[in-house]
Amino acid sequence: MTSRCRSPRLRPLLLTATLTTTLALALAATGCGTEPVPDTRAAGPSGSAGPAPDRAELEARASAAQLVAEHVWVTEAAGYALARQSVGVLGDDGFGSVYTEPEGGQIKLSVERLPHADADCTDDPAPGSEQEPLVTCERDGEQWYRATKSGHAYAREQGDLVVTLSGTRQEVDRATLRSAALAAHRADDYELDQVLPPAGETAGRQPVERGDLPPVGDGAPNNDVGASG
Repeated sequence: MTSRCRSPRLRPLLLTATLTTTLALALAATGCGTEPVPDTRAAGPSGSAGPAPDRAELEARASAAQLVAEHVWVTEAAGYALARQSVGVLGDDGFGSVYTEPEGGQIKLSVERLPHADADCTDDPAPGSEQEPLVTCERDGEQWYRATKSGHAYAREQGDLVVTLSGTRQEVDRATLRSAALAAHRADDYELDQVLPPAGETAGRQPVERGDLPPVGDGAPNNDVGASG
């Protein structure tokens, strides 16, 4: 492993972009309560006594959730469980999820189509970038480890995808994050069955109707109030 302490000119890859993108997922996992899915570590042909899930049904469930089944990844870390509410799409066809532990720590997993530069933290940032500067950028096995003052992440390329495990340095230590990064893998059919929303759960959802929108005009909210204010 070769350690490189980088200057403030380096891009803190995915620590701002990915963490910002997955913030909504994290809020869903914490603000609405967590609902850990059943333990997926034993999932798979060798760990499941039940019949293999129907692949066509899995594909349909993934499509209903606007996900690509092949882009769904899972991981494991001691004390952490996947929050089902956090599972969702990133970008056009990426995947994101959040693993939480009882004390509030979070590990965010993201799988996105990104260029090589978004897995390798040695490139200069884009002009005008105001991202938090890196304090560490180093190769760790087949992955890149990068850290800023507040956050850190492991990232690796998998074909045209970049798989990233990230968290805040205050909540998740490097050893735990590294363990999660090494354990990350594409979900098999058994794991997909546990991670994907159940059939019909995402069907028929309609936008929430707002009572403050007028029936005609440009749809601006009606902010009229009564005499009592």
